[in-house]
Order: sequence, then structure tokens, then C-alpha cells
Amino acid sequence: MKSRILAVLFAVVLTAGTLAGCGSSKKADDTKAETTDEKLEDKASSDEDTKDVNVASEEEAEEAGFSDGTDTDGATVENTVLDTSQELTGIHHADISIRDYGDIKVELDADTAPITVTNFVKLAQEGFYDGLTFWRIIDGFMMQGGDPKGNGTGGSGETIKGEFSSNGVKNDISHVRGIISMARSTDPDSASSQFFIVQSDSTFLDGDYAAFGKVTEGMDIVDEICKNANPTDDNGTVKADEQPVIDSIQITD
Repeated sequence: MKSRILAVLFAVVLTAGTLAGCGSSKKADDTKAETTDEKLEDKASSDEDTKDVNVASEEEAEEAGFSDGTDTDGATVENTVLDTSQELTGIHHADISIRDYGDIKVELDADTAPITVTNFVKLAQEGFYDGLTFWRIIDGFMMQGGDPKGNGTGGSGETIKGEFSSNGVKNDISHVRGIISMARSTDPDSASSQFFIVQSDSTFLDGDYAAFGKVTEGMDIVDEICKNANPTDDNGTVKADEQPVIDSIQITD
């Protein structure tokens, strides 16, 4: 049984730098067995002043190629440009727009996971996620996306420190329904761009993955995507032409 689970969990770990994501499970009875790679191997709103510190100046934003928050007619748009040259703090929000499904609104907790949130915001503001997909979907567990290769082996080219307790970082966010967290390989500091949204409580992931926020609106969309998914294997891999597309991830504050 253990060898079978390992075969499933390592199915997408093609290279040392591969992002494998979280362990997979379709039934609550299986969650303790189908834990992370490490478990199997080792043990089987901030105030306004804070916001001002994190928001880039208009000049800096324009130099970086971002909108100053106003269109040519002077109408205010919702996008916010945050200064990711330093670690963010406080609570921020983002809209994940999924083609043919709608928007999933998420709250990002930079007080709990500043490195992770800063990385996510930076990639979103750069447009990195635009056009990428959710390539791994397991109904009753989670959906994972943000891989430019669309198969679990890609990333942004940079990795970040894993902000979770088994890696020496306090993180009290539990992997319950609606939590957004970072995927990674067996290396605790290998998270890059791939993230997953928890559909059903998966607290066995606590302490081993960097949860950094939660869905505030749109879990019905998550449920619909997971229900419609037709994975080709036990790992949840979805065929490229059936993967839900992320049109954009917009930071709203």
C-alpha cells in the first residue's frame, strides 16, 4: 500500500526541482495515509499606516509598467499596485478570474505568511498567472494551478522559503475548506508559483504546507470546477485541453 501511495505522490516529481504539490486523497478515511511526501518518508488588516508602507508610489508603479489606478477618462479602477520590493504585511485581497466559471475572491494574510503573500502578489502583478491553468484537480480534496508547464513540473524560476511549522516558521492557518496554500516538492523551500485551493478539510497538511489565505467568495466555483474535472490518474492530472484557465489574478488591495 505504501509503495502504491508513493508512486502516486511522486508521479509528477520528474526532477529535483519539480513542484509536486500536496498529497492527494479522495476520501476522509484515506487522508491520514495519503499525506505529504515528507510525512511518508519521515513519519509515514493591518492599519492604514501599514498599507501605505506596502503601496508603491505612482511614479514607481508607472516605471514598473503598472496602471496608476486611473483610466484615461479619470475613472477609478479596482487594481492596486503593491510594493513587493519588501515583504508585505497585513491583509490583502485578490480576484482569481477563471474562464467560463467566474471570479474567486481570496483574502491574503501577509502577517502570517509574508514571504508567500509577497511572492504571490508579485507574480500576479507581473501577469505571470494570466493564461495559466489548474492542472491538478481532485474532487473532494483540492485544485492546484499556477504551473506554466501545465503538468506540475514548472514554476516561476524562483523559489521561496516554506512558511510552515515543520520548516521552523509559525503558521496557524489550518488547511480547512477554502484555504489557499502553496504547492511544493519534497524540498521545504521549493515553492515557486504553484498554489492550491482546498475544497474539503485537509488538516493533515497543516505544518507542512504554507497556507497563506482563504476564499471569501466563490467556493461554489471551486466546487463546480472540481465536480466537472475528469482527471486521467489518481494524482488528479487533467488533460491540457480540459484544464480550467486562469484569465487573470488581480490584486484589489
